[in-house]
Amino acid sequence: MRRRSLTAAVTVLVLVPVVATLTGLIGVSGFMYTPQLAGFVVVCAVVAAVTVPAAMMLGRGIANDVMWLHEAHDAERAAEASRRELVTWISHDLRTPLAGIRAMSEALTDGVVSDPADVAEYARRIRGETVRLSGMVDDLFQLSRITSGALTLTLAAVPLHEVVSEAVAVEAVAAARKGVRVEAARDCRWPVVCGSGAELARVVRNLLSNAIRHTPPSGAVVVAAGVNGDRGWLRVDDACGGIPDAELGRVFDVAFRGEGARTPGDGSHGGLGLAIARGLVTAHGGEIDARNHGPGCRFEVRLPLA
Repeated sequence: MRRRSLTAAVTVLVLVPVVATLTGLIGVSGFMYTPQLAGFVVVCAVVAAVTVPAAMMLGRGIANDVMWLHEAHDAERAAEASRRELVTWISHDLRTPLAGIRAMSEALTDGVVSDPADVAEYARRIRGETVRLSGMVDDLFQLSRITSGALTLTLAAVPLHEVVSEAVAVEAVAAARKGVRVEAARDCRWPVVCGSGAELARVVRNLLSNAIRHTPPSGAVVVAAGVNGDRGWLRVDDACGGIPDAELGRVFDVAFRGEGARTPGDGSHGGLGLAIARGLVTAHGGEIDARNHGPGCRFEVRLPLA
């Protein structure tokens, strides 16, 4: 029975003593029918009628527990692999700005750079690398709060239009520098959702930053919103060229960067933005997904209405 299901194995296990007892009684009786043997047969039938359903229920229960243990083990292995990948990416991303800061600070300290214009340029670059490091540390802190369950939300009625307007204003500098247009779709019905304004702003900023980073110059990032039943939705469409189908299910994984059109070229991001966005949306009781749409990708967030 090793190749059979666990339920079948347990059922056979409880039938073996019943059948063995019945066979023994028939053998002792000399294969002769007697009233006593008839009583024994009835008793064995009643025992089988009780034990077989019980064994089937027990087998299903054990099988479910085994499946749950296998799924938990697989999830643990996936989480461990994700943690190792995160450590690898973060170690690489931290090493690059730290090396630049060290080299420029040593040049300033040793007097290699003395011209005031060069000193100012080095100072500007050091500040830029420090800002990058600070952003990565903030992302790690936010992700640790999400994964550890330490994130607490103060829910209120949040107009989604105000959140998007603020996020667009913040990301407009990066979009203009790259030559990417950020615009809102026409005839949008902006909902008022139940959530935390600061965390929802972080979600929208992460989605916009991701879309701008992967949209080529002269491309457009389009934001749309609306209401569907008891949910408000927000969509961010980019022009990244699409995500391979094999990678669509991993875009929200920690430290996932993908291949091809969605791989950042400057190495300045730790692959945490979308993972943080998913964690924050889930904490609000909402859903987020990604799919290919038109010339790029569509990220859609659905949140409960206020």
